[in-house]
Amino acid sequence: MKFDSDDSAYEFYKAYAHSIGFSVRKDYIKRNQVGQVKRRIFCCSKEGEKGFDKRREYVAFERPISRIGCLAHMTCQLKNDGLLEVVSFEGDHNHELAPTPMKHMLRSNRKISYAQKAIADDAERAGLPIKATIDLLAIQNGGRENNGFLDSDYRNYIATQRKATMIKGDGPAIMDYFSKAQSADPSFFYSVQLDDDDFIMNMFWVDGRSIIDYKYFGDVLCFDTTYRTNEYGRPFAPFVGVNHLKQTVIFGAALLYDETITSFKWLFEAFLGAMDGKQPKTILTDQSAAMAKAIEEVFTETHHRLCVWHIYQNAAKHLSHVFHGSDQFSSDFSSCIYDGEDEDEWLKGWDDMLNKYGLLNNEWLQGIFSIKEKWAMVYGRHMFTADMKSTQRSESINSVLKKYLKPKHNMVTFFYHYNKLVEDRRYQELLAEFKMRDTRPVLKTDVEMLRHASEVYTPKFFKLFEEEYMKVWDCTIDKISKTEGRVEYKVKYDGRGAGHRVWFESSSQAVECSCMKFEFVGILCAHALKVIDKKNIKHIPQQYISKRWTKDAKDGDLRSSVRVEGSSEKLTGKRYFNMHYNFREISALAAESDRMYEHASEVFSNLLKDLQEMKKCSNGGTSNEILCSNNEEEYPSVAGVKSKATIGRPKGRIRGALERQKSHKVQSKSKGKKVKASSSRQVESSIEVQIQNNQVMNNDQFQRSIISSAGENLESTPCVSNISFKQLLQDISNPHIYDPEH
Repeated sequence: MKFDSDDSAYEFYKAYAHSIGFSVRKDYIKRNQVGQVKRRIFCCSKEGEKGFDKRREYVAFERPISRIGCLAHMTCQLKNDGLLEVVSFEGDHNHELAPTPMKHMLRSNRKISYAQKAIADDAERAGLPIKATIDLLAIQNGGRENNGFLDSDYRNYIATQRKATMIKGDGPAIMDYFSKAQSADPSFFYSVQLDDDDFIMNMFWVDGRSIIDYKYFGDVLCFDTTYRTNEYGRPFAPFVGVNHLKQTVIFGAALLYDETITSFKWLFEAFLGAMDGKQPKTILTDQSAAMAKAIEEVFTETHHRLCVWHIYQNAAKHLSHVFHGSDQFSSDFSSCIYDGEDEDEWLKGWDDMLNKYGLLNNEWLQGIFSIKEKWAMVYGRHMFTADMKSTQRSESINSVLKKYLKPKHNMVTFFYHYNKLVEDRRYQELLAEFKMRDTRPVLKTDVEMLRHASEVYTPKFFKLFEEEYMKVWDCTIDKISKTEGRVEYKVKYDGRGAGHRVWFESSSQAVECSCMKFEFVGILCAHALKVIDKKNIKHIPQQYISKRWTKDAKDGDLRSSVRVEGSSEKLTGKRYFNMHYNFREISALAAESDRMYEHASEVFSNLLKDLQEMKKCSNGGTSNEILCSNNEEEYPSVAGVKSKATIGRPKGRIRGALERQKSHKVQSKSKGKKVKASSSRQVESSIEVQIQNNQVMNNDQFQRSIISSAGENLESTPCVSNISFKQLLQDISNPHIYDPEH
């Protein structure tokens, strides 16, 4: 028997071995002066003996012995016609062969196909667990035994891919990721700050869709740096806002080296550079002196508000004795945060609270009083906050991030999983948009004002408006004064408090309330709506319809806001899934009758041959695509990612004195002893088989059918004799035995 190449001989012997029940490996190879294979030996995987590792005498774990000196092999020799001919064969084994249910576990029979690798890569980017992906492939292939690989092979592949992305180092890998992202999305923006040694300190990135979202909803920002679940323990700083659907939207993100004024200032300047210098109206943060200083210097046109949730948390920590000692203090402290329309009245109420609970000399209260303009509602009613009083949206994003990001993820994996989070949030927005356009809200009462509001506002914001409107019926109104077309009213809700003053101008239908809810939320309050209802106005005045809360908040076609991914790395997986779906449809239809089944089988067989020929003619075009996609640019100026020194206990268990002493003795004994390595090389078998047939076996399907039939006849025999393989080769050499027409 002859073969046209070394690979053809290996594939044939490997297929034969798998039908019998043993694994093979490439053993000896000899080449001529031009590099052509002159002699090649393929042997059983159990050939040779296990070598002794002379570097260590005492090891914690030793692999089980798999090589036991089996002499089974096949030797091929290069002949004058340029073909490799089988010149030696040994078919006897000194070990038990694998039974049929275990043949798929043979090492040389295991391989993750290119299509399966594409699925694995897509699953890894999607954040799917490894076990879930393996189970999915098993279902598609009809069982794990048909996957073609073991679970450990799949896990090793994933680990190898993760390391491959960082093979050039974390710094160049990050820069390469940013470069590819910018190639796929020309609007993608990133900025990296390096130290004097060219190590990455801070990095900021934002894609084109986030830039568009900021254009529409960037009037209010939430900024938080409490999340640190990444490989380097760096503060993760997302810029977060709220869209017209009352959903959280991400405007960009950063990984910072530290939380200093310099780092924050660099980040805010990079953010403004990405957003064409557009500053938000309001930014909400936690209480940080460095952050506040940077905001003051960079966001010169922005109101800085502190998160009231953090104020409460700090109050509970610093004033725990007061919270536990009085049930009323919590209510009084909350009133100081949220209530008050007049500054003088608020200051009096603050002093009364300090005197009531004996807190005049409390240092923490004195500290937050000095920055009262940033958290007390009485000083922030004129600032638009989109109905946000805290960085709770950033906190919620942080809780969601824990489902996507893990501490073991490297930087590039971190970016991929962050993108998955962003994509999921955008898909939720698309679903909400569809539901909004496909349905109508149910009105609590069928009046013209609510019908108009339901047509204009998004569903969630309409609910807020409806709640305010329903309060109108419980409000009382009294006219106080009228001067030059401007009427002043006092409106009380449910008889509570002193009421709110509302001014109305008939000429322009302008209404203004002392609670200023429209100024900081963008919605008319119940007090203003009471006056409008009294004036018999049935529609919301146009000047009080804030566009950011309407269904048409985004200008242009909705499709323009959805970016389609088309990178070369994802095309293979998408093509595979499309073809897989189509073939499943064909298979389901063909299984209904024998005629359709035979026709589909014939078409599939011809199609497979055509595709294999196309692959050969294209000289491995698919492989060239992979190589091209991996042609990464060099970034010699980036040395890596700057990391901080570990503070606290070291990782791992601290060993005791006796353990350290024992380890020292073992190492000394191991170094002083010389061990000779035993050779695992076995002498080539002298049994040779002379084959006179010069036919070249190129038809893989033909070979498999022969080997399969041989495996069925020899499967029950634990050891295959040399005579059986000779007979097989002689049968193959006879063209009349396996002629399909005979």
